[in-house]
Amino acid sequence: MSFRREAHVPKGGPDGGDGGHGGNVVLVADAQKSSLIDFRFKHHFKATRGTHGKGSKMHGSRGEDLILPVPVGTIVRTYDEDAGQAGQLIADLSHDGERVIVAEGGHGGRGNTHFVTSTRRAPAFAELGEPAQEGWIELEMKLLADAALVGMPSVGKSSLIAKMSAAKPKIADYPFTTLSPNLGVATAGDESFVLADVPGLIEGAHEGKGLGHEFLRHIERSALIVHVVDITGGFEGRDPIKDYEIITHELAQHADELASRPRIIVANKADALPEGDERIQALAERVRADSVAAAGGDEFAESRICPKLFVVSALTGAGIDALKAAIASKVSALRAQAAEDAESTEEFDRVWQLAREKRDEAFMVTPEGAGAWRVAGRQVERMVVQTDWDNEEAVLFLQHRMRRLGVDDALAEAGARSGDEVRICEVAFDYESADATEDMFAELDL
Repeated sequence: MSFRREAHVPKGGPDGGDGGHGGNVVLVADAQKSSLIDFRFKHHFKATRGTHGKGSKMHGSRGEDLILPVPVGTIVRTYDEDAGQAGQLIADLSHDGERVIVAEGGHGGRGNTHFVTSTRRAPAFAELGEPAQEGWIELEMKLLADAALVGMPSVGKSSLIAKMSAAKPKIADYPFTTLSPNLGVATAGDESFVLADVPGLIEGAHEGKGLGHEFLRHIERSALIVHVVDITGGFEGRDPIKDYEIITHELAQHADELASRPRIIVANKADALPEGDERIQALAERVRADSVAAAGGDEFAESRICPKLFVVSALTGAGIDALKAAIASKVSALRAQAAEDAESTEEFDRVWQLAREKRDEAFMVTPEGAGAWRVAGRQVERMVVQTDWDNEEAVLFLQHRMRRLGVDDALAEAGARSGDEVRICEVAFDYESADATEDMFAELDL
């Protein structure tokens, strides 16, 4: 709060400057980052604060934002430290350059120049600055791959990715050799794509069996699913069609969108079977039937399931080139479609910002015992925090703002009566009905 003081100007008007906003803490997806290791040992981050406003309408400077780069594919959620669990989704940073504010800087208080009206020529109050926003978040990184190799344990997924790319995963003849996903870059002609080798799934994976949740979550990022089946049935002599059905069921049970995800079916270890083996024919017919069913019965419609069964051998390399060409072609088409969809949608960071603003404007009135009410909401609480409670004029202005925001009407609708206690943040005051306050505001011309 400040008034102009200058020689020969006996009645200088208000000239209090605004306080600067605090800096935001911002997460930015960076394609050059490959892991969340930067956050493994450092957990606390703080942006700089704004500076105070001064007289002569000199506004305080804004605090600098703190930019934290994270890998592409990072999911950001709120985190309840006391309960030890993640909460609301804040953002899904799946493209390079996408950003989201995870902690908004406190708003600087407005100087008394903002509160001049036709009747209030010399407002003797200003807003206080808002305290910084604090909180915990959880970061989770999911692999970003164009295509994911899925299937039962020991169907040869690791051998396939080793044959198709320069990846060197651990390969052995026992189940669950792969315990963490592997990534490899494969090329087919002028096209290249990123391929993920996801650890083997078992029946009940969608319920968490065999670390199912840990493995299935990495498939969610992949645009294309490459479903690998051991056509020999393995050492246990399993039925290839039964294995195919189990994995298809587990994907659908984990997430509805995985059921409709484009996919290619691969019969591996064909070198161990004679040409024309009935198991290959039976699986090929099943894949063809599923493809037609997924296309709505139109045999010639483009289906999410490639109607052709790719018969390959990761050992000899037979059929690998044709498989890579098919994956590259499908991935290229999916990328083009994704680019079209991205052009027709709003900017990513703006979407999250609009959602945050909408949440901030909302407030809730809840009873807290007989004759007591709690009003909670980011914008309402900000108004209370920024009010100088030692200044009667500032308190009256707060009441006016609450009324315009609809807090009085919400309290009346909830059943509040004159004399009830209303609590906002750590402040409590008496509620007055609309009839009682209307005359007061009329007199003050607020």
